[in-house]
Amino acid sequence: MATTSREVRLKSRPVGIPEAAHFEVASVQVPDPGAGEVLVRNAWMSVDPYMRGRMYDRPSYVPPFQIGAALQGGAVGQVVTSNDPKFQPGDWVESMNGWREAYVAAGPALNKLPVAEAGVTPQAFLGVLGMPGMTAYTSFHRIGEPKAGDVVFVSGAAGAVGSAVCQIAKLRGCTVVASAGSDEKLGWLKAVGVDAGVNYKKGNLLENVRAAAPKGIDIYFDNVGGEHLEVALEVARPFARFIECGMISVYNDTSPAPGPRNMPYIVGKRIKMQGFIVSDFMDMREHFYAEMGAWARNGQIKWEETVENGVENAPKAFLGLFSGGNTGKMLVKLG
Repeated sequence: MATTSREVRLKSRPVGIPEAAHFEVASVQVPDPGAGEVLVRNAWMSVDPYMRGRMYDRPSYVPPFQIGAALQGGAVGQVVTSNDPKFQPGDWVESMNGWREAYVAAGPALNKLPVAEAGVTPQAFLGVLGMPGMTAYTSFHRIGEPKAGDVVFVSGAAGAVGSAVCQIAKLRGCTVVASAGSDEKLGWLKAVGVDAGVNYKKGNLLENVRAAAPKGIDIYFDNVGGEHLEVALEVARPFARFIECGMISVYNDTSPAPGPRNMPYIVGKRIKMQGFIVSDFMDMREHFYAEMGAWARNGQIKWEETVENGVENAPKAFLGLFSGGNTGKMLVKLG
C-alpha cells in the first residue's frame, strides 16, 4: 500500500532574499519499496545556508534545485519497510532526502546511524556529528593547522559550524574570539568556553575585534565574508590561516558586493587563505566520528538546536538562517 507524504518544492527562483512564496507544499503517494529498496519515514531534517546557492540556476559543485521538484537536504529517519538485508525496520538512517516526510530509496543511498552506540539523539547526526560538525572538525585541522596558544577568530560563531569550531579550538588549547548577532548568543558561547565575544550589530566591528584580540589573530574561520573578512585581514598576524567556509552576508545579493579593500595584506602578512567543501576531507571521516563522538558523549562538546515543527514550516526555518533566527543547528522536526 502506498504511503502518503508531504514534500516542499521550489515554486520559483528567488532574486535577493527568499520568501515563503518561493516554496510550495505538495502531497504525494510514495510507492512500496521494490527489490533492494527501503521505505523511510523522516523524523528530522536540516536546513543549511549552502542551500541558497542551489536555488540559482547556475553551475556549481552540486546541481541546482529544480522548479516544481522536491528540495533536497540532510535528513534522519527510521526504516519502515526494507527489501535490503542491510536494513531492518526501526533502523535509523541518514540521507539527502530531506524536505519530505517519507521516501523510497535504494539501500546504497542510505547511511545507517549508530544512534544507540553514540549515546546521542538522532538529530545530532545532522549537527555536531553530521555535516556541520564534520565541516568544522576537518577544515579547522586540515587548513587551520592549529597550535596551542593560537588566537582564533570565528564569525557566525553561534551557528552549528561556528559553535563547533569554537569548542574544538578550545580543546586544542587556543584562545577564541567569537562574533555573533546578539548578546544572548554570545552568552551561550561564553558558557561553552569562548574567551571573548563581539556583537557585530553593536559599535565598530574592527575596533571591537581589536579590543578582543589585541595581539592579532592566527586563524580566521569565516562563515560570513564581507566586513568580517576585511576586519580579519586587518587584525591577522603574519602567517595567519584563513578557513573560508561560507559567506552568508552576500548569498542574497542581487549584484556583486565590493571585495575587501585590504586584500594586499595577504601578501605582506603571508596569509594562507583556502576555501573548501566538506567532501574534500572525506579521508578524515572515521577520525572525526571517533574523536568528535567521544567529545559529545563526554560532554566536552555542547550544542544548541533551534527547532521548527512540521514539514510545512521548513521554509520558515530556512529563511530564519538569514535573519539570525537560530542558535546552533536549525532543524525541522517531522516525526
